[in-house]
Amino acid sequence: MNMSELLTHFRTHGTPLTLSRRGELAWDDAELHREAWEADPEGYALLALVPGVRQWQRARVLLRILASSQAHLADPARAVLAKVTRALLFGLAPDQAVTALLAVRRLRANHKHTTRAMVAFALEHPDGDALVAARRPALVDCLEHALGKSTARACARLIAEGDVGSPYLRSRLLRFTRDPETALRRVRALYGPGVHNAPVPQEPPVPIDPPREDPEIVTVTNRGDIAATLVHLYRGGPESELRPALARYVAEATRDLPRLAAHVALVLDTSASMRGYGEREWAIMSQAEALRLVLAEVCERLTVIEAGGRPDAPAGATDLATGLLDALAAGPDLVAIVTDGYENTLPGDLARVAASLPGAGVTTPVVLCQATFARSDDLTFRTPAPDLPRARFWHQDDFAELLPWLLCHCAPGRAWIRQTVLDRLSRRVAAALEGGRA
Repeated sequence: MNMSELLTHFRTHGTPLTLSRRGELAWDDAELHREAWEADPEGYALLALVPGVRQWQRARVLLRILASSQAHLADPARAVLAKVTRALLFGLAPDQAVTALLAVRRLRANHKHTTRAMVAFALEHPDGDALVAARRPALVDCLEHALGKSTARACARLIAEGDVGSPYLRSRLLRFTRDPETALRRVRALYGPGVHNAPVPQEPPVPIDPPREDPEIVTVTNRGDIAATLVHLYRGGPESELRPALARYVAEATRDLPRLAAHVALVLDTSASMRGYGEREWAIMSQAEALRLVLAEVCERLTVIEAGGRPDAPAGATDLATGLLDALAAGPDLVAIVTDGYENTLPGDLARVAASLPGAGVTTPVVLCQATFARSDDLTFRTPAPDLPRARFWHQDDFAELLPWLLCHCAPGRAWIRQTVLDRLSRRVAAALEGGRA
């Protein structure tokens, strides 16, 4: 399975992991995860942190990382996996993380990295006090699996007697934790008396995906700063003010993104339907142009084929098939078609041309990005090439999910995703250190 197929699976398959009362693990795609891990452990783990991946898929990746040996991996790869593990431990909803950890226990896996992860979850979790009150038996099981039952209980007895740093305690427990003081307090709570029936926290303490707030009422100007500025430009606003603002917003959106060492061809639908009308006028065209501006900053080379008029003056019918052929003639690594989905020049022509490409020896990947006014738009009659990989977007915040999906269809996209996630992990660690939650 290639990266695009794996990412699609991660984003669409949300069946929960389950453990029965008898400890039987239900993991319906375990073989797929095993194969992906064996093919590329580091890339597989990093893919779990791409925005838009289902939480239960992230729990599966955590389970696979902790259940698998890392003895064959080089130190840099192990360091990356340690960062991913910590991000997943604290980026999943606690119940999902607990299920994954109990599944590791059920599989009787206990490597050094497994021990560190289980101790970190039980004793360093940002919401650990609430978890002790809600899931004490599960946390005790995790700690005793990590350290060994006799060792964990011996450490608990020493801590209850006032030991805060004997050689035994340091070598058996404290060396696995970054915060000995908190660890001692948590062990006392786990093995001490008390009522433990509090509700489990429902939200992850350190969410993996970037925060976003969708507007309650969608308008043409509250779907991201880039698109909103373009709307004002297309309506005839003052260019002397809007052009610098537009450049600033594009720079902000792409500041933390690496460059993609690839040639991407963009077929940009600039037909009359992209303008829209009424309360939706300029909404879709501005969002499509926003994506073009972002890709121009991300890609080392971007070839744009406009199918219709200009972005500021959409006109004519939609001829995406000719645009696709023109894009392929440029010899790109990837072709992305950005459209609202209406094809009114020989309807079905894009699908026929796309279907004929493999037979003509064309192997360049082609994907379809559909711009919509809102998340709820019905695309039943707006899918010009059903067999092409496709994704929709309506807000600038969607780019965090759209770009990895789009770029993973070309070979250089693997390195781009890897660097993007690693950079985000580094910023996350820096923020945690600054906030005292490393």
